[in-house]
Amino acid sequence: MITKSAAHVLLRTSSSRVAAKQAVGARMASSASSAAPQSSFLTSRTAIASATLASVGSIAWYTHLYGQLPFIGSVSANSPAEEGLHPASYPWSHKGWLDSFDHASIRRGYQVYREVCAACHSLDRIAWRNLVGVSHTADEVKAMAEEVEYEDGPDDTGEMFKRPGKLSDYMPPAYPNEEAARAGNAGALPPDLSLIVKARHSGADYIFSLLTGYIDPPAGVTIREGLNYNPYFPGGAIAMARVLFDGLVEYEDGTPATTSQMAKDVVTFLNWAAEPEHDDRKKIGLQAVIIFSTLTALSLYTKRFKWTPIKNRKIIYNPPKSSH
Repeated sequence: MITKSAAHVLLRTSSSRVAAKQAVGARMASSASSAAPQSSFLTSRTAIASATLASVGSIAWYTHLYGQLPFIGSVSANSPAEEGLHPASYPWSHKGWLDSFDHASIRRGYQVYREVCAACHSLDRIAWRNLVGVSHTADEVKAMAEEVEYEDGPDDTGEMFKRPGKLSDYMPPAYPNEEAARAGNAGALPPDLSLIVKARHSGADYIFSLLTGYIDPPAGVTIREGLNYNPYFPGGAIAMARVLFDGLVEYEDGTPATTSQMAKDVVTFLNWAAEPEHDDRKKIGLQAVIIFSTLTALSLYTKRFKWTPIKNRKIIYNPPKSSH
């Protein structure tokens, strides 16, 4: 038989075990309750959206600052010198969302292209008619087109013949074919300038920096004969020599023809050549914003006008009185 003292010992032991289990359970419950809000926050849509927004925003900002996606450029085998110096960002007059081209600058830029660049570079995608209403009048463009002879035909005898240019003709090429272009430029092929602004990284900023960036090669840099040093060109060695010098052209409007002014004007012209629809696109976009904002306002007014009486009405049910 169990004595009273032994019974007291067993009772104390069992009660201590029960108390320990209750304490452990309480601690587990408190930890679970504290972890519940954390787990709910980590799995919430707000946390996922915030993390996604932070990730995308940081990638976009990095790309804006350095001109390439993070980690991708680091595996490139080219050095910064081989890729060319990154150009500065210039405040072009047409850079804003609602800004249009400076058409006076386009006219001056065409003059620079015609008197300087057209000797080597073509403009295959631009017709004479594209200049009408943009930089020149119809009569001015007709006179310029008629100065160029185009091959046409055949005539009634089956022979090809020469005729003056028309508004529907495209700008004449600098060379009859690629082989002639390479032969006239020591093996280098001058690119067509129709889409050159879109075809180069940094666009107008790169073209402007390239035209104004010719300098003597620094110490330790050797440039092969027939090439010129330009830090903005990939590799630093470019076949095209410097072509813009102060006073090279005489502007019709009296604007001083400095090197930077001519570079700015011809780049503006080439930017228009790459995007002739630029001004119309922004104009149509602004019209679309006006139309959709007006329709949105009318829709909200109509919604409030139609639904306000329905949402604010009060329905009262009066049950019939019992006859009993």
